[in-house]
Amino acid sequence: MHSSLFTYISQYTQTTLTEEEQALIQRAFQPKKLRKKQYLLQEGDICRYMGFVVSGAMRQYSVDEKGTEHMVQFAIENWWVGDRESYLMLTPSLYNIDAWEDTQLLVVEKADLLQLYEQVPTLLQMARQMDDRHSMATQRRINAAISYSAEKRYAEFVECHPEFLQRFPQHLIASYLGITKETLSRIRKQQTH
Repeated sequence: MHSSLFTYISQYTQTTLTEEEQALIQRAFQPKKLRKKQYLLQEGDICRYMGFVVSGAMRQYSVDEKGTEHMVQFAIENWWVGDRESYLMLTPSLYNIDAWEDTQLLVVEKADLLQLYEQVPTLLQMARQMDDRHSMATQRRINAAISYSAEKRYAEFVECHPEFLQRFPQHLIASYLGITKETLSRIRKQQTH
């Protein structure tokens, strides 16, 4: 199970982990299985783990006062999942994170991850690169939300994340894009004509 994480780290950093580093990572990252619809995190709880998705699909979302879900993030194989603010600040989460499919994760607690950063410099290098990419992706998503048409948001989503179209239903994708499922259905029909 850990081999997929080792491969991910090596590909991300172009660095081969030593056997000792692999052993340290293996001790810190614990396997966790979630059944479909089972929560990794519920709103109001403190996010104790960051998870690396080995297999399956997950979603992170908030629920407004009317009970409407608002998708924040999707995660499939080789994606990370967790509420970063809650994890780092130890504050109650605003989000729910649950399994959309049966999912296998490798989870790590904050103290273990911080210790790993000292012991395995490659991991710290990876985390910094991931933070940079995450920041850029967040800026692009905010810009798209405030300035792109629904059609352009969907086209960019399809271009950047075609794999999500096979794993998540239209109503979740519409929520992620900040549009209604009817609007998404109309856009998809226009694209097939």
